[in-house]
Amino acid sequence: MFALAAVLTLCGVYPLALAVPPVWTQPEQIHIAYPGHPSSMVVTWVTQNKTASVVEYGVMGGKRFEFTAKGEATVFQDGGSEKRTMFMHTVILKGLKPAVSYVYHCGSDSGWSDLFYFRAMQEGVHWSPRFALFGDMGNENPQSLARLQKDTQVNMYDAILHIGDFAYDMNEDNARIGDEFMRQVESIAAYVPYMTCPGNHENAYNFSNYRYRFSMPGNTESLWYSWNIGPVHVISFSTEVYFYTEYGMDLLFRQYQWLQKDLEEASRPENRAQRPWIITMGHRPMYCSNRDGDDCTLFNSKVRTGFKDNSTVAPGLEDLFYSHGVDLMVWAHEHSYERLWPMYNYTIYNGSRHEPYTNPKAPVHIITGSAGCRERTDPFDPHYRPWSAYRSSDYGYARMQVFNSSHLYLEQVSDDQNGKTIDSMWLIKDKHGPEAWL
Repeated sequence: MFALAAVLTLCGVYPLALAVPPVWTQPEQIHIAYPGHPSSMVVTWVTQNKTASVVEYGVMGGKRFEFTAKGEATVFQDGGSEKRTMFMHTVILKGLKPAVSYVYHCGSDSGWSDLFYFRAMQEGVHWSPRFALFGDMGNENPQSLARLQKDTQVNMYDAILHIGDFAYDMNEDNARIGDEFMRQVESIAAYVPYMTCPGNHENAYNFSNYRYRFSMPGNTESLWYSWNIGPVHVISFSTEVYFYTEYGMDLLFRQYQWLQKDLEEASRPENRAQRPWIITMGHRPMYCSNRDGDDCTLFNSKVRTGFKDNSTVAPGLEDLFYSHGVDLMVWAHEHSYERLWPMYNYTIYNGSRHEPYTNPKAPVHIITGSAGCRERTDPFDPHYRPWSAYRSSDYGYARMQVFNSSHLYLEQVSDDQNGKTIDSMWLIKDKHGPEAWL
């Protein structure tokens, strides 16, 4: 081997260049998503040049790379001045055994990724899924990331919900900031399904960096979709259709019609009996008590009540969610944490004085948008709102576990206070659906 290397060097050929695949075909930015069926998982990654899309995987502790799955790559061109192109690879793994752990790597013979692992989703409805919830995390000052990495390494979550705003911003420096962010979150997103929704910081070039980088369920380019996990039906949607109407009001109406249909289906008695919890995730809140003039500080926020544009009336979402008995709405955008009392139309509907979250008569709103970014945290209005139960400007994120058909637990972790739980809530419901409000 050394003799061959010497000969090649004398001939002007450098063996190291032959031994290491060119960096532009090396997989990077690996992340996984749950497509909605326990026997499947989606693996997504990026290369800077065209190459095959292959995942080799096997049961942890068994024969490594026993199985092979192939997919395809989509060419993405960033809208910046350089018009950079990259290849977004997507492969669906099928035939997984529910709740079994797998080891995998992705790429091709032109370059393979590091070795990663994940646990296939459990099947059925009689188990207790665990989530991390946060929004607004950038590649600069991602303060909560190290703690989330440790949580992931000790197997604390079945899914991660990133509720909008990534990298700050993915399009900056001709999408290189997006690249760097996706490399950073690989430490959690390559191991646990990383489920997302778009935020305002993804708006550049018609949300193209977001739409191409993530592979969520459905056929709406990850802008809105739903999925089931244990006793929960999760709905992810775009609040941004209310603000970036230059991309077309038709998106707003298409999403609203989709939401109507999805909620009607999820609310059918036979479906609600199986999955009683309906939880929504959207970036910009309907309500908040921050002091920054954002939409949620307005009485008639666009997301809550809609708006009128000339003769066109854009419907809001509060009445739609309330009429279908949505249990919990999780938001971000405000760089803070806030837990609201159960509320509809600025009216508090606590279950009782001493147990406000036991059989409440309206949905519960949680804002957790302080994972950490270059814009730092947001201040609150010094005057408490009567519907604001708890609020904090600490950096941090939320954890949630849906124990069964009646009990849900949520807590907020402060990264500023070394992982201390600064707030918690048990949401207890004997009934779900609009009849729970009666």
